[in-house]
Amino acid sequence: MQVPNNTVNEEWAIFLAAICGQTYAQFTNIDGSFVVPQNYSVNYTIQAKSINNEWERFGFIIESPQEIIVAFRGTSSTTDWISDIIASQKSFKYIKEDCLTHRGFTDIYSTARNGILSALTKLSTDKTLYITGHSLGAALATLCAVDIAANTAYSSPNLFTFGSPRVGDPAFAKAFTKYVRNSYRIANPFDVVTHAPPSIYKLPKREKKYYYSHVQTLSSLTFQNGAIGLNHIIRSYFTKLSQLKPIFTQRLCRTNPGFCPVIEENPQKSKKTLTRS
Repeated sequence: MQVPNNTVNEEWAIFLAAICGQTYAQFTNIDGSFVVPQNYSVNYTIQAKSINNEWERFGFIIESPQEIIVAFRGTSSTTDWISDIIASQKSFKYIKEDCLTHRGFTDIYSTARNGILSALTKLSTDKTLYITGHSLGAALATLCAVDIAANTAYSSPNLFTFGSPRVGDPAFAKAFTKYVRNSYRIANPFDVVTHAPPSIYKLPKREKKYYYSHVQTLSSLTFQNGAIGLNHIIRSYFTKLSQLKPIFTQRLCRTNPGFCPVIEENPQKSKKTLTRS
């Protein structure tokens, strides 16, 4: 199924939000288990290192007869939080354009890169590739999408992110548009993570400034759940998205027991569509 150019494919957004929820289950469960949706199989477990230089499960690659999905986990450990706040920048060396990206995010992605690209070389390029992630995982997915589009046979990946922070400087955002033509950055304006790092970031007691820009294309999903965490967690995104296609969501969750995040009771009424800009 191809993602249309002009509108967000709401069913894919709902499905991939549930996939993102399972990246957290994979990390939490000692054996790395998670619920794999019907007609999909696990191809690869993504391993990466955060600031403590120890390997962690950071997501997975699953495939069906028609699609491949690369999914990244968000922040789940203390060392992940430390990586999140290392908001100085470094060169993104995987594309020819001269651009800078968040040092903490880039360092994590760099440790996972070889394994991901190696796994993809063993899969069919005739399948449609989706890349997704929530929070820190959204940042990693963004870096991965550019890298894959530039350096593999999968030249047209479809990127869906949820609650993503800013990832790089304006030059990176411009290069991103060149490489990743099907991108849906689903963001709640009340989600503080989507406003970090600030557009102009300066380390304490230092003069150097770093400039950040969001990548395109924004798909705004507005909800206010009364708490910083509740405005950001993947369950809240899934709950609001589910209201766009309730029958599809019910069928998805019924067909795949345990796959969907628990939908919040009595959520505030959401917009009926995602507004792209």
